[in-house]
Amino acid sequence: MDKIIGLGNALVDVLATLDSDEILAEMELPKGSMTLIDEDKLLKINKYFSRVKTHLATGGSAGNAIRGMAQLGAGTGFIGKVNNDSYGNFYRESLLKRGTEANLLLSDTLPSGVASTFISPDGERTFGTYLGAASTLKAEDLSLEMFKGYTYLFIEGYLVQEHDMILRAIELAKEAGLQVCLDMASYNIVAGDHEFFSLLVNKYVDIVFANEEEAKAFTGKEPEEALDVIAKMCSIAIVKVGARGSLIRKGTEEVRVEAVPVAKVVDTTGAGDFFAAGFLYGLTCGYSLEKCGKIGSILSGEVIQVIGTELPDSKWEKIKEDIIMIN
Repeated sequence: MDKIIGLGNALVDVLATLDSDEILAEMELPKGSMTLIDEDKLLKINKYFSRVKTHLATGGSAGNAIRGMAQLGAGTGFIGKVNNDSYGNFYRESLLKRGTEANLLLSDTLPSGVASTFISPDGERTFGTYLGAASTLKAEDLSLEMFKGYTYLFIEGYLVQEHDMILRAIELAKEAGLQVCLDMASYNIVAGDHEFFSLLVNKYVDIVFANEEEAKAFTGKEPEEALDVIAKMCSIAIVKVGARGSLIRKGTEEVRVEAVPVAKVVDTTGAGDFFAAGFLYGLTCGYSLEKCGKIGSILSGEVIQVIGTELPDSKWEKIKEDIIMIN
């Protein structure tokens, strides 16, 4: 089976479920976005979190996707940067526990990164992200050895502010013979660095994941047209359209996959990451585009029914059984 390595911000998620969205305005966090915050804002959020019930989980977009793939049995690795503190150790142990090769570099200047996650009553999630040690991952930290033995590199779009590091990672991955997968991550990130996203997708990236807001920020088009535009730039384009499922295009082959019906959406944290996990797991198994999309839908449908991105082992066993049943 092919192996996948993820490159991303090693973050620990601290999640809180909201009774209303008022606190988002108070914290100046646009609903549904990922906003990078400084230490002062983190302290303000922590003060609020100290008064409410919170839940701790390993996070980061690429980290979530890699964890999902590892749970399904794929060969996985992860490159990121943490501090040698409690959050950093928590992150490393969670990777190793699932059999993922942990290429975690250490920062001795900043604490490990934290994603403060606000879950609205409708299940939408909003992130105030303090990158900390994760932001100190630089081009010179990467080596060719890290990429050898893998078939795919999965990059989260949240990293794009580090242009040199992303380009170095892609250069090394291509040298090692890997295909590059990019998740666009968040509409405001795409809009804020559109030119660099265009360069990556046009020149380097083989597989692109985007939700409809990200696809619109990138192309200015609605999902179907956006899919067409992105598919002309890369090998496989995926545009996720929420409860309406996903659109997948490879060359002239186009597939529409329905979303798995869900009684109640609890928290959309990790929905896109888990879709990518399922889709890429399918690719490592050599499955059709449609089956890859269906596995992605199963995973994203499960993760939106829990707070955070941790599914119990019993749920993973059921997911594996459901995958076997897909035609």
